[in-house]
Amino acid sequence: MALMVDIELDALGKKSPIPIVMVKKELTRLASGDVLTVLVDDVGALKDIPALVKKTGDTILESTHDGKIITVKIEKQ
Repeated sequence: MALMVDIELDALGKKSPIPIVMVKKELTRLASGDVLTVLVDDVGALKDIPALVKKTGDTILESTHDGKIITVKIEKQ
């Protein structure tokens, strides 16, 4: 059984397109079942990350926005 990894990617303070590039790069490193938690404060990520995940075939497990920080948990498929 493979060991699942939970990775946190801090993209706070980065402006588009940098966060999406960071997410895409990190997703290529993960194995199936691993979870990537993304922290970002660029509101463009609210549409950019789901669009990327749709293309990669991965799964958004959770997405929250507290008004300042957006947190998205993505499971690698």
